[in-house]
Amino acid sequence: MNLGLQNKNALVCGSTQGIGRATAISLAAEGANVTLVARNEEKLKAVLAELPNNNQHHYYLVADFTDPEDLKRKMEAINISFHILINNTGGPAGGPVFNASLDEFERAFTMHLKCNHVLVQALVPGMKNAGYGRIINIISTSVKQPLDGLGVSNTIRGAVANWSKTMANELGQFGITVNNVLPGATETERLNEIIQNKANKTGKNAEEVAEAMKNAAPAKRFAKPEETAAVVTFLASELAGYINGINLPVDGGRTKSL
Repeated sequence: MNLGLQNKNALVCGSTQGIGRATAISLAAEGANVTLVARNEEKLKAVLAELPNNNQHHYYLVADFTDPEDLKRKMEAINISFHILINNTGGPAGGPVFNASLDEFERAFTMHLKCNHVLVQALVPGMKNAGYGRIINIISTSVKQPLDGLGVSNTIRGAVANWSKTMANELGQFGITVNNVLPGATETERLNEIIQNKANKTGKNAEEVAEAMKNAAPAKRFAKPEETAAVVTFLASELAGYINGINLPVDGGRTKSL
């Protein structure tokens, strides 16, 4: 199957680990030129060296998503017209929503919505000129079903999903699609943190917590980052041009809603 990604330029955020890294590798394997974005330059260099390269042009950008104005300046300095944007940022710390501080909400809103918006505003003009754009936001199944103990995340993820749907309605006429991928429990460092936090709070060991989380999905296992990356790669392709404004769970069937 030819996904039509040869010579497409993709910006992949949070691409030094987990789903972001797997997505960058997957897009590069399909022929896209990939620009990695994260805050750790050494890790960016390591992933850059891993990217499949068949006469492609891969780059990286060091950026901290706690500072949208700095991100905006860095995007203005890039002389690349992008066809694909993968918004992907590490989730907020866990905890009950009632106990969350205003600063926690502000930080999460900045990292997950403000910076997404900075990137969209920077890249959409080039997408319009090309008549081709794919904006894919890696969010969470909490968009459909809030997750216990992730109060701030549930709140902000919902805001990003509604922002995305609104953007899809506005940009679809230009050949630009905006979709959300909602990972379930995936084998990443973030999942390890969630498991350990649950273990600390419940008094159970990490293995028991992990087994209970696996059993919550009909698949009875965790996802691999590469499985979610494959879905993202398809949504970025020419073949997915009529898929727009959706929330697509990749969770082994865990989410109870349709």
